[in-house]
Amino acid sequence: MDLPKFLLADNTDFPDDIFVIHLDYPRFIINLKDDEVEFLEEAEDLDEGELNEEMEMLISLANDFYDREVKLYEE
Repeated sequence: MDLPKFLLADNTDFPDDIFVIHLDYPRFIINLKDDEVEFLEEAEDLDEGELNEEMEMLISLANDFYDREVKLYEE
């Protein structure tokens, strides 16, 4: 099965939060309300500098994904 790179998620227990789930390596969930990231696995093959650089790019892509999805829902 092919999975998308990102998924949107929400939960009624967290009514003000919007989550984006990244399904490629390194897998993580980001709460767009405060940009808090929860890793679903350890990024063992990346050093701290590489991980920070990769995460900066992925968080930007997650925000772009969310903006695109909201725009498509509004159309």
